[in-house]
Amino acid sequence: MFDKDFDSRLATWAKFRETLETTKDPIQDTIDFFNPAPLVNIQTDPYTPSSWPDPWELIKENTYCSFVKILAICYTLQLTEVLSVEDFEIHITHDNKKSSTYYLLYVGDRVVGFKENTHVSKKDIPNSLISHHEFSMPRLN
Repeated sequence: MFDKDFDSRLATWAKFRETLETTKDPIQDTIDFFNPAPLVNIQTDPYTPSSWPDPWELIKENTYCSFVKILAICYTLQLTEVLSVEDFEIHITHDNKKSSTYYLLYVGDRVVGFKENTHVSKKDIPNSLISHHEFSMPRLN
């Protein structure tokens, strides 16, 4: 998808979102969909929600850093009916043991971004991981 022109990316993304309505694990499928996105160091300021691209700008810009990839997964899942009742939050966290920063997406009781290429239960997040900023994501549909 990421090497296509904007209209083709938009159509591919819309078609993919339709598949999420009936899949067994829409969160994992969405992680897998965005895994091939080429990464840059910084695309947008994660601390300033007003600077974040909206879903369609994100697909148009087609430039992903680790934060924008989490944002893309969030928007994609928010635009489904199957997950429309879930609460979505983005957390900027720091792991005191590893001295690492994580951008996490909380979808109900699931967390994306802690373990590479998958999602985990909230209860699997270690106590050493401290959220410094939490952003409740407004509903999109």
